[in-house]
Amino acid sequence: MPHCIIEYSAKITESLPVEQLMHAVYKGANQSELFVASDIKVRACAFDDFYLPGSEQVFVHVNLKILSGRDLPQRKSLSASVSNQLERLGIEDAAITVEVTNIEKESYAKKLTLTA
Repeated sequence: MPHCIIEYSAKITESLPVEQLMHAVYKGANQSELFVASDIKVRACAFDDFYLPGSEQVFVHVNLKILSGRDLPQRKSLSASVSNQLERLGIEDAAITVEVTNIEKESYAKKLTLTA
């Protein structure tokens, strides 16, 4: 935990490798000191089709899904830490957003499968 899900404009990768985007999110989550580094999971999904009504040309939206139990100041700190790392990438004309979503511990299921 957490699951860091990045949605972004595919156009961003013309000037920024997706690995850098993912590393920035990982680094921000890790710097929050809320998680064990090896528990942080990051995945990314590019979008070719989207509509932004303002002057922004591209977007990055990060949803940080965490198990419930963290208080508001901790969640705000996490969001700010990830947002700061994304801003350091220097993506121009972009809408950059970060949200923290609680996963209810009682209904969360995790199963690891192992190969024989």
